[in-house]
Amino acid sequence: MNVTVIKIGGNIIDNPNELEQFLTDFSKIKGYKVLVHGGGKSATKMAQSIGLVPQMIEGRRITDAPMLEVVVMIYAGQINKHIVAQLQAKDNNAIGFSGADGNLIQSVKRNHPTIDYGFVGDVKQVNTSLLKTLLENEIVPVFCAITHDKNGQLLNTNADTIASELAIALSEVFDVTLTYCFEKQGVLQDSEDNSSVITEINEELYNKLKAENIIHSGMIPKLDNCFNSLSRGVQKIKIGHHKMLKKPEVLHTTITL
Repeated sequence: MNVTVIKIGGNIIDNPNELEQFLTDFSKIKGYKVLVHGGGKSATKMAQSIGLVPQMIEGRRITDAPMLEVVVMIYAGQINKHIVAQLQAKDNNAIGFSGADGNLIQSVKRNHPTIDYGFVGDVKQVNTSLLKTLLENEIVPVFCAITHDKNGQLLNTNADTIASELAIALSEVFDVTLTYCFEKQGVLQDSEDNSSVITEINEELYNKLKAENIIHSGMIPKLDNCFNSLSRGVQKIKIGHHKMLKKPEVLHTTITL
């Protein structure tokens, strides 16, 4: 059986029309599927509205205790339940999850030698058997970017990483395609030119593009996750605009080893 794991973020979530179109296309995907969403822009807006100053380092959010409250509220609450309700309206029996629900994704608090990321989690374990049971009962899991440490602490966790780790875990029992959908057509040669899509990237080209600073910032952890996923059993990875879900011929980037 095939499983499609899709992560959405960026302007898809912030644009109601884009989100509606994406969810319409997603709802029509046949077979088992899992949706993972971010929501950083909404969290940033909410944080600023209450006087917090968001901090990012290398595309990763620094999450102190007040910021954790905001991201849990926005990710696991507002965004997650809104998406679940819309999928139910499209006859997809979706259930929203954080990593804490059913102990589906357990993490450890990040321990970095020079940077204190705060309450940020790195995925340690996925409850594959429960996830498999949900899929086999025709549930569509919708994951937000919140995990837990099994000691009562919620942790903000990169949504790209969550999608990657879920795909890796599921690849033990299914054939998995991992797709990252965002507002661009794919990984771009020129960030200002949406038509400059690099249609295929392997590790050698990736290292070259990083050295030339063509690939930088938040795209680095995204692609790191991609290569990690491929090396650990995920069959296929695509990055691009959600239009490729409905029309496979739409320009996008394929990641290969």
